[in-house]
Amino acid sequence: MSSPSERYAAARRRSRFTHLAEFTMHHPFELDDFQQVACEAVEEGKGALVAAPTGAGKTVVGEFAVHLALATGRKCFYTTPIKALSNQKYHDLAEAYGEANVGLLTGDSSVNGHAPVVVMTTEVLRNMLYADSPTLAGLGFTVMDEVHYLADRMRGAVWEEVILHLPQDVQVISLSATVSNAEEFGAWLDQVRGTTEVVVSEVRPVPLWQHMMVGTELFDLFGEGGAGARAGRSRGVNPELMARLRSARAADTGWHREDAGAPRGRRGRKRGRGGPSAREQRRGHAAGHRFEQPAGEGSRRPVGTPSRAQVVSTLDDAGLLPAIVFIFSRNGCDGAVRQLLATDTRLIDTAEGERIHHEVERRVLSVAPEDLGVLGYHDFVEGLTRGFAAHHAGMLPLFREIVEELFAAGRIQAVFATETLALGVNMPARTTVIEKMVKYNGETHADLTPAEYTQLTGRAGRRGIDVEGHAVVLAGPRVDPLQVAGLASTRTYPLRSSFRPSANMAVNLVDRMGRDEARHLLEESFAQFQADRAMAGHSHAVERNEEAMAGYAEAMSCHLGDFAEYAELRHQLTQAEKDAAKQRGAAKRAHVQRVLEELSVGDVIRVGSGWKAGRAVVITGTHGVSKRHDDVAVVNDSGRLRTMTADDLTEPPVVQGSIAIPPRFNPRKPKDRKDLAATMRAKVPDTDPPARRRGQDTTGTDEPGLGGAAGERIDSLRAALRRHPCHACPDREEHARWAVRLQQLKRETSGLRRKVARRTHTISRTFDRICSMLAEWGYLSEDGQEVTDAGRTLQRIYGEKDLLVAECLRQGVWRGLDASELAAVAGIVIHESRRGEVDVQPAMPTTRVQRAHELMLDLWSRIEDSEIEHDLPVTAQPDAGIAWMMHRWAAGARLEVVLRDSELSAGDFVRRAKQVVDLLGQIEKAAPHPAVQGTARKAMGLMLRGVVATDRLD
Repeated sequence: MSSPSERYAAARRRSRFTHLAEFTMHHPFELDDFQQVACEAVEEGKGALVAAPTGAGKTVVGEFAVHLALATGRKCFYTTPIKALSNQKYHDLAEAYGEANVGLLTGDSSVNGHAPVVVMTTEVLRNMLYADSPTLAGLGFTVMDEVHYLADRMRGAVWEEVILHLPQDVQVISLSATVSNAEEFGAWLDQVRGTTEVVVSEVRPVPLWQHMMVGTELFDLFGEGGAGARAGRSRGVNPELMARLRSARAADTGWHREDAGAPRGRRGRKRGRGGPSAREQRRGHAAGHRFEQPAGEGSRRPVGTPSRAQVVSTLDDAGLLPAIVFIFSRNGCDGAVRQLLATDTRLIDTAEGERIHHEVERRVLSVAPEDLGVLGYHDFVEGLTRGFAAHHAGMLPLFREIVEELFAAGRIQAVFATETLALGVNMPARTTVIEKMVKYNGETHADLTPAEYTQLTGRAGRRGIDVEGHAVVLAGPRVDPLQVAGLASTRTYPLRSSFRPSANMAVNLVDRMGRDEARHLLEESFAQFQADRAMAGHSHAVERNEEAMAGYAEAMSCHLGDFAEYAELRHQLTQAEKDAAKQRGAAKRAHVQRVLEELSVGDVIRVGSGWKAGRAVVITGTHGVSKRHDDVAVVNDSGRLRTMTADDLTEPPVVQGSIAIPPRFNPRKPKDRKDLAATMRAKVPDTDPPARRRGQDTTGTDEPGLGGAAGERIDSLRAALRRHPCHACPDREEHARWAVRLQQLKRETSGLRRKVARRTHTISRTFDRICSMLAEWGYLSEDGQEVTDAGRTLQRIYGEKDLLVAECLRQGVWRGLDASELAAVAGIVIHESRRGEVDVQPAMPTTRVQRAHELMLDLWSRIEDSEIEHDLPVTAQPDAGIAWMMHRWAAGARLEVVLRDSELSAGDFVRRAKQVVDLLGQIEKAAPHPAVQGTARKAMGLMLRGVVATDRLD
């Protein structure tokens, strides 16, 4: 019970913060301290930055801003990074405040857009600001949910644009996951937005226990009775866990054993519903959290990687469902559902499964029956009726929404998801499971970062439902408990700006405020703020280095002569020897390149070493496979399509023979590639004599040497070194060590000076270079101070290829296309092949699309040249990989036909189609020709059908 003084203080606060008192009266929980402080700051008219763990309840502060806006007759915009989160927040606020008071604006949904409270994606708000939309009138609050998304490389700049452009009388409430530099971000907000309260909380309302699963046994990750499991800063890993891992390795050096615990679940009881009581949970912790499963039939597999069915069964028996199992692979998520179906796993009772089945059948009525099979519907609905499902970006959006709703309502017990689920969408669980500690980051397979680990495990523990949350990492040959403990204990996740100006941003800024004021605004970006802070440290380092260099110079002085001169001779000799080695390497690479250039279609080659070692058939130059730069496209002996360049090879490939490429060979079809590989193996024996190599003299294989000049210089430097007086100094090597340190520090200091020079005014200098380029292209006036008519078109185009789209519209490249053809070329603009894919040039749907594509490539090439000339990031090449698909869909083809011979999943296709619709909407507004506007409008209507339109709210 509170004391009289505490009750008095609370009463005074209620009288001071009347709106907050009214808000809390209807709130289901008493506000935590950080929520109270942030809400009070908002009522006082300040901005707020709230950084707290996932599930801590920071959205309460955003909801209070909504309440305050309605109570004071102002507007509130609630922004999110993704449409799914916008849709979810719209439903939450509409339920709380009534549909008349809440609207939704995303790229493809518009509901009650003039309401006092509008939920929107951040891009929509950015576009409204540039257009001076009348909807901004009366805006008092803007909530930036998931504001840490400004670190996103592709879309993060939008957050900073919005923060910089919002009127100064608008209060900005920023909600962020826990970041270690929240104070730095808050200081920037304070600088550009006015007084901003920075509220940081690292306390989870539901404590989180960290575990590892070895086989089908659960262990606390940390020792000391689990204290570290909750606090995340234990001094040591659980010795029981380490002993169990050691015994497994000692018993079987192959890291294998017969796993116990066949999945169960057909016992007629309701499973995983509610879980253990608090008393049962405490008893489990006292026993060391070893929830062992009785022995049963099992398959031989790695100890650390039990089957997904075994994982779920173990969690179910321990009362740790519902759970999210993070699998960093779409195929892995779908495969997990199939595995549980194959093992007859059931996590909910039959009656509930039947109710779910009827609801799902009703929800998919908008999907054509013939499309359901293509979408994997039958496994999807069967899994849901048994209490589990997959969730990833490759699924139909409607399917993902169904999974989210059922899981959030506690009606299904296990979801197998990729990491995209960890962003924003409200799907908390009692337990999260991480299968592997490595994931593909778009370029390579990399270890999870502390921020990623915390984001994933942060979903565990439902406030008001669970006493504790649980995070489980599966043990395995490549999983180190010390690494997991380090990730669970780390609290440093800095927020880094990804802001950079674009062509669209430049013309909009110049139009709104003039070039000089725009430069000043960009100097206030968070990116420049961080750069300036970092450079302050570098400037101090330069000063320290200069003092140290003076000391090094004194330490290396020699009584026999000028040791600095002698050190310079040694440095020149070392560099000359390095240059000679580089020349030998360059000559060898040129030799490999020459051999690659002389290969012919159908040549069977053997690569002797490196990661591309093996045999392959050359296919470059046939069946739509075009040559990019210096690469050669091949089908290897396992039927995979690969490219190789001289950089991939340490020696030239050996030609063993040749085969004919079949006339109907399609490099996109796995079967055709495997057949070609089989033909190669059958017709060309795998021998590796000193065979013919086109253009190579096989009588002499000596490595290319150097000319005489390089050798003469090295000899001359060695002689000069021996003649120098300091060469005879008995302390020569001691002096040399100081000289090396001095030389290294000089290089470091020069680098720091260059870095300071580059990073000072970086953003505004980039802006100036963009403006210069746009002036040359006619989008700005010659002095770069005014927007031209062409620039008005560019102002309405948002995307990575904004200048290319604007130029296509300006040059009339897309005039004369019909609606399906315009959809196809829009697909060429938005599509990007996965990294590493071979450039297989597909056939075009019509000759007009073919001609438009050729003109687009010509424009892109000119734009790329201009960007390189102005030292700007280059625009990605237009990719025609989905042109046929978009044309077929717009022409009315069935989904099965559209996806035929494509590796694109249904969900990916829908996402690309929605991006095409979004671009067509921009073209409709921006095109200078009425005919193109009308065609774009018609194309949007053709695209928005069937599965592409299923998750639209309007």
